[in-house]
Amino acid sequence: MQRKKAIFFTLLFICFIWSGCQKKESASEKPIKIGYMICNSLPESKSRFEPISAYLQEKLERPIESIYINTANVEDAVQKKEVDFTHTNSILYVIFKEKYNAALIAGEVRGRYKNYDAGTIISRKGSGITKLSDIKGKSMIFGPALAPLGYLSQYDLMLKNGIDPEEDLAFYNIPWGAYKHEKVIYGVLFGAFDVGAAPRIDVDHMVNEGKINLDDFNIISENDPIPYCTFAAMAHVEPELVTKVTDLLLNITQEETALVDGEVLKVLQSVWVERFVEVQDKEYDSIRKMLKNCNMSPYEEY
Repeated sequence: MQRKKAIFFTLLFICFIWSGCQKKESASEKPIKIGYMICNSLPESKSRFEPISAYLQEKLERPIESIYINTANVEDAVQKKEVDFTHTNSILYVIFKEKYNAALIAGEVRGRYKNYDAGTIISRKGSGITKLSDIKGKSMIFGPALAPLGYLSQYDLMLKNGIDPEEDLAFYNIPWGAYKHEKVIYGVLFGAFDVGAAPRIDVDHMVNEGKINLDDFNIISENDPIPYCTFAAMAHVEPELVTKVTDLLLNITQEETALVDGEVLKVLQSVWVERFVEVQDKEYDSIRKMLKNCNMSPYEEY
């Protein structure tokens, strides 16, 4: 009888240990979820960011799940803890920091202002609209309402110069669908709107691709550059993993590759950046001031 009891408790102890090991192994295999804000379109975003996910998966030796989310829905995913890391614009990072205690990981270097960019207000050459005061009574097209350089910076700049977009414009509009910043620029070029709000990086990108000629436009204002695309970690992610992901991003070189759907791709080239860089939260204070001035989340007052 004693022998049977000893065997029973030995087997019970082995099962307990085995179960604990299984749970530990399962936790290590739990996918790391990266929420990527969809930029111009879903196909373009996937082609850009899948190499980053594949690279991190290889280096961390843990599965990575890429989740592509429309700009307006990213906060909902963060609130529900459906993502562990995010790649978004700088407005969303500020919201996540203020409301959910997200941690800043990295900025990306791309374009003339490195990891910053400027918001422009443009008009068509020959329109007679060459300075800010000329836009009163005119029609205007903005980028997405949560765009730091296609909406916020221009709205803020107008308010600071005594122009109330709600009162002083004839009307304004925000385009639907994909490629919103391109739609803004084309909307001005083809005369659908008198002026438009677009990131300088998008203007430059379209010029470089031969889609537009800069000589066809007046850049009637441009704000001081502010932080743009940002990687962040959510508060529930273990600090050790945050450190590992941060170090990997900051140390990716131009030669690093990742295997995506059987194709070897250069990671930074695929994501359109020169490199990822360390940034400080205080660099986003300029965005916080704009959000407060424009009465926008997370500082809106009613």
